Amino acid sequence: MAPMQAVLTDIENKLSVVLKDNVKINSTTAVSGGSINQAYCLGTNQGKLMLKQNSKAAYPDMFACEALGLETIGDTRTIAVPQVILQSDFEDKSYLVMEWIESRRATEKGAERLGRKLARMHKHSHSAFGFNSDNYMGSMRQFNQKHETWSAFFVEQRLQPMVKAAIDKNKLNLTDLKNFELLYQKLNNLFDQEAPSLIHGDLWSGNYLIATNETPYLIDPAVSYGNREFDIAMTTLFGGFSPRFYEAYQETFPLNADWRQRIDLWNLYPLLLHLNLFGLSYLGQVRDALESYI
Repeated sequence: MAPMQAVLTDIENKLSVVLKDNVKINSTTAVSGGSINQAYCLGTNQGKLMLKQNSKAAYPDMFACEALGLETIGDTRTIAVPQVILQSDFEDKSYLVMEWIESRRATEKGAERLGRKLARMHKHSHSAFGFNSDNYMGSMRQFNQKHETWSAFFVEQRLQPMVKAAIDKNKLNLTDLKNFELLYQKLNNLFDQEAPSLIHGDLWSGNYLIATNETPYLIDPAVSYGNREFDIAMTTLFGGFSPRFYEAYQETFPLNADWRQRIDLWNLYPLLLHLNLFGLSYLGQVRDALESYI
């Protein structure tokens, strides 16, 4: 395992090339990075930077996927994302160096800006549901093969892989599998068709920041072109979004009047992910959500 100092030396050397200036890391301060990555605030002679690192073997190309997702969102020029400065590997480690964002607790102004800017991002569309490459949702691979319809994409690229993983781990049984098969047959009639929207894909309260100037930033994306209700549904799963966020979104790009009826439907995917990663405490939520739509 590469020692931390060796990783930091590699980062210094590569940053010096990228920034065309000698970079010296003076301090490393651990910050929250979730259950997958180790995250640090790097104090450098060029200012603060964000470092995320993990195992190259355990999570191949994870940071390349994250960098591409941030670039895709950033290219819309609708909502801010941290600038990716360097993505590389060193021995058994992968790492990602980004702009450091000084953040604050969300105010009503910040929540309003987040809602409006997310709505504008969702207006960016594509000819198909999916993405040009697979990526990650949490620590699990997320498949993005393109489909003409959201129902086919949601079943084949989202639900079926998670259900199979849960069956293989004995976290779902054959009755659950039959119930999911019933849902697959009904799904296309449960929502109104819309053009694909660029979605963040993992939009819970830990995946946005409000900067000190109240500019909202999206972080840790799991992007694809999908049904925008998916992003909005996930904001309700673990809380952390102000009513003003939803009001501002609706003022900018109104959702279908009955969108709340499908919150549990779209949240089946992140709930299945949590079932697979964190265990049977999520089984009841999965079954309750599933049974309400079959």
